[in-house]
Amino acid sequence: MNDEMVALLKSGRINNRLLCELATHKDFIKFLADIEIYVDGIATMQIQNLNALVDTVRHEIIERYRPGEDDPHLKVLQAAHISDDEYFSHMVLDDLNRIIRDIREAHKKDSESAPQTTVADELKENLEAVENFKGSRDEKLVVLYCKHLGINYKNLSDEEFRWLIRILKKSKKMGTPISQRKKR
Repeated sequence: MNDEMVALLKSGRINNRLLCELATHKDFIKFLADIEIYVDGIATMQIQNLNALVDTVRHEIIERYRPGEDDPHLKVLQAAHISDDEYFSHMVLDDLNRIIRDIREAHKKDSESAPQTTVADELKENLEAVENFKGSRDEKLVVLYCKHLGINYKNLSDEEFRWLIRILKKSKKMGTPISQRKKR
């Protein structure tokens, strides 16, 4: 390992845990091998040989049969030409996608990961619950706030309900005043 890599690992600029998960993934060796084949030009030479063979066949067909420019066989041979950059970028990207999908799946329940449900999903669920709630508009607003804060509305005592009403009255977002009628 070179000094630059050691310095990078010690610097805290990268997520070492994630780097370790990448390096220990079952497909990481294939990922590195695919990169190595591209970087060293080993397969590029073979792709160039293949392209040259296709070009030779295409030129032979042109010389021998003199097909028109729109000949479907010539179009197929033209399309068979492989770009080593495109081929290897897709290959390496496929390798990397497999690895990061697996790592992402393994981290779904981590505390640092995004929740399975979105804020929009929660709001929709809360609004549906409030819509089905039997009570005044004010009580529905209180239920909505309770749901949003994770408070079970049914477990509020009458006194807690009145205090909550007093607190919510102070909010500019409540709009109209809330009556302090008893809940339920």
